[in-house]
Amino acid sequence: MISKRAIFEGRVQGVGFRYAVKDIAKGFDVVGWVKNLNDGTVELHINGEEEEVEEFLKEIVEESAMAHNIKNMYSSETPLLEDVKGFVIAS
Repeated sequence: MISKRAIFEGRVQGVGFRYAVKDIAKGFDVVGWVKNLNDGTVELHINGEEEEVEEFLKEIVEESAMAHNIKNMYSSETPLLEDVKGFVIAS
């Protein structure tokens, strides 16, 4: 089990990006959250098996309807999120 934090840059706010990510998460065995940041980026934190996490991120960046909105994605491993169930849009 790993945890990753990803930051998405580009036209990722005001276009339904978080809702698309939440919908994509339904197809993967991951838990976590996604939220808008004040600087116009979107932050994602997820827990899951390494292969699931990597495939989930790949789906967002390469295959989703929102892929063309993403200019850059930066990700790094983080400590596991605790007490998280499902995948939610955080405020």
